[in-house]
Amino acid sequence: MGSKIIRIALTVVIFAWAIWQFVDGNIGNGIMLVLLSGLVLLTYFRNEYIMLAFWHMRKNNMEKAEKALDKIKNPEAVLIKGQLAYWYMLKGMIVSQTGLGKAETLLRKALSTGLRMKHDQAMCKLQLAGIAISKRRKREATVLLSEVKKLDTKGMLKDQVKMIKAQMKRI
Repeated sequence: MGSKIIRIALTVVIFAWAIWQFVDGNIGNGIMLVLLSGLVLLTYFRNEYIMLAFWHMRKNNMEKAEKALDKIKNPEAVLIKGQLAYWYMLKGMIVSQTGLGKAETLLRKALSTGLRMKHDQAMCKLQLAGIAISKRRKREATVLLSEVKKLDTKGMLKDQVKMIKAQMKRI
């Protein structure tokens, strides 16, 4: 909670300083300070460690992604609801490499907390379908895959869905 308040307070102070610069006639300094206050406000809505973890996952470097997520101490208190959902999703995807039970719990928490983007929801449900297949829960995986198809409007996960369906046939 303290980190959130500090970010908002810092944004307000920098913005007030910017207004003072405009009143004082220093337009350039005022513009720079307005942009700086916007950047600080952005970190309130987009946590830098979560963005860093996304970057490392995109580069397929799970160790660095996990280290970035581990830098967030007590995520339930520090992160806002939207950030917390993505923290759960990223942590669940990383943990799925080692332990399926904990990964399933984290991914379900991500969905219940509220992922904003439909393709992120689809990715999370696809991961859950893979976990369900590995635990031999074919009916649950079928339901999850149908939800993935509805959420994946651009067809980016089509190949992964086919792979999971092929795995389902072997069960």
